[in-house]
Amino acid sequence: MSIAISAGMVKELRERTGSGMMECKKALVEANGDMELAIENMRKSGLAKADKKSGRIAAEGIIGVKASDDGKAVAIVDINCETDFVAKADDFVNFVNNVAVALLNAEQIESEEQLLAMPLEGGVTVDEMRRGLISKLGENITVRRFEKFKTEEGGTASYLHGNKIGVIVELAKADKDLGKDIAMHIAASKPHYVSEGQVPAETIEKEKEIFRALSAESGKPADIVEKMIAGQIRKFLAEVTLLGQPFIKDDKTIVGKLVESKGNKVIRFIRVEVGEGIEKKEENFAEEVMAQVRGN
Repeated sequence: MSIAISAGMVKELRERTGSGMMECKKALVEANGDMELAIENMRKSGLAKADKKSGRIAAEGIIGVKASDDGKAVAIVDINCETDFVAKADDFVNFVNNVAVALLNAEQIESEEQLLAMPLEGGVTVDEMRRGLISKLGENITVRRFEKFKTEEGGTASYLHGNKIGVIVELAKADKDLGKDIAMHIAASKPHYVSEGQVPAETIEKEKEIFRALSAESGKPADIVEKMIAGQIRKFLAEVTLLGQPFIKDDKTIVGKLVESKGNKVIRFIRVEVGEGIEKKEENFAEEVMAQVRGN
């Protein structure tokens, strides 16, 4: 005996799964009105759809950043999708923010596996929510990178530039204004290291070899060439280190001098930009829209 599927049942299933009306009605009919069985079947279907899309390039997305009220901890996540259209969708934005909040409040999350198994509000895990969104939005979604800074004695700071570039910083002493200025500088100037001492010796040696090869063609004496190389290395180190760069708000001030004048130190930082290092697939916009319509 079949059970009549009411509009209220369809509405409840839509609210619980985020799926379309026709898909919910079909699931309820197949489950003979059993709400929990319908949800289970839809989750299984959603997982299959998610796995099918897992190989597709996800080079768009947004950065999520959340900080604790006391300024002692800050978390950042880089979650990717396939198109900027989905990156602006409320469901996707809410997912990113929820993951960032959960990471901030979690005790110890160090691996991707731990992050994906991390529970969100309502008890659903990050990976379950991610797969559900893949089914609903029709695109591959990946949690690409994440980081959390926590300090007992110092302070943290963050900066989010249009949700496409995010920076978090740890300072030896809490200083909200300095921290924000440093984070904004990092977002704009892209340093690779905090100080010269963090630059690997092999990186410096490689730069020396390049400068030596270029300088050899100048015909200058060897001692002059070595002085030229030393000057080039100093310039290189200033460019790639945070403390060696001119401050973006005042290029006559070096960041290291600014931090020193505040009686502070930069312990570490991370700068994350959506899509960096990912080879994007070029698509015609009209074809992209049609792909969305077809649900590919």
